[in-house]
Amino acid sequence: MHWQQITLVGVGLLGGSLGLAIKQRKLADKVDGYVRRTGTIADCERLGVVDHATRELDRAVENADLVILCTPLGQMREVTESMLPSLKKGAIVTDVGSVKGTVVDELEPLITQAGGIFVGSHPMAGGQKTGVTAARADLFNNAICIVTPTSQTPVKALQQVEEFWTDLGSCILRTSPAAHDDLVSRSSHLPHVVAAELANYVLSPAHPPEQATVCAAGFRDTTRIASGSPEMWRDIAMANRKNLSRVLGVFIEDLQEFCLALDKGDAKAVEEFFDKAKQRRDRWCGTGSSPE
Repeated sequence: MHWQQITLVGVGLLGGSLGLAIKQRKLADKVDGYVRRTGTIADCERLGVVDHATRELDRAVENADLVILCTPLGQMREVTESMLPSLKKGAIVTDVGSVKGTVVDELEPLITQAGGIFVGSHPMAGGQKTGVTAARADLFNNAICIVTPTSQTPVKALQQVEEFWTDLGSCILRTSPAAHDDLVSRSSHLPHVVAAELANYVLSPAHPPEQATVCAAGFRDTTRIASGSPEMWRDIAMANRKNLSRVLGVFIEDLQEFCLALDKGDAKAVEEFFDKAKQRRDRWCGTGSSPE
């Protein structure tokens, strides 16, 4: 589907990558972007991620057929409320948020009342680097994009949003908002907590100064995502805290079982722990589900 105007509300890594991909694939006549800082306008123009960037939210969204919210989760409701007076009747609004339950619950009735249509989305793509300078046009190629309709979602709008992500090279997975939040609490949110704690613990100044020196490629790879935006991950953890707390509890129980095997000197249980992990990961990679 071709859009007359797509507006990106927030032009960082995801918003900037969307702009580049939309323009590269010629999915819209015009791509506008709303940014918070004046300096970002110059970056957007220099990198060519949008046709026009502005700090005036009303100007950015007033003629848009599709609005994509690319702000941190904690800002989405406030930004949405601010843009509603300028939202074109019948416009579709989607987002890239990593939590869907609270986002859908808060934004769908607001946008519907204003004459628009909200369809929640979450492309499983990103990186530890932030800001528009990290944007790349191929970020969504072969990525899973989870779309989370509700009973209020018009079928045509749902199809249009799914087609948009498909046109960017993504593969669609349709779930409810609640199912989404359960799934990503294990596959996305838990790994970030684990990576952050590894960085916090291993690189703590309480350890000898040589500790950081002996942290090699394995540690670097395992903790890469700990370099993500603390603001963004604070919002994600708080918005999905019930699911995240639950899966953390199960994860800790599994580690306690492993610790108990070590304490008992149970070499068989320790080997089974690593063997099971290898088999499951190798099987996952072999099915094509892995992004590797």
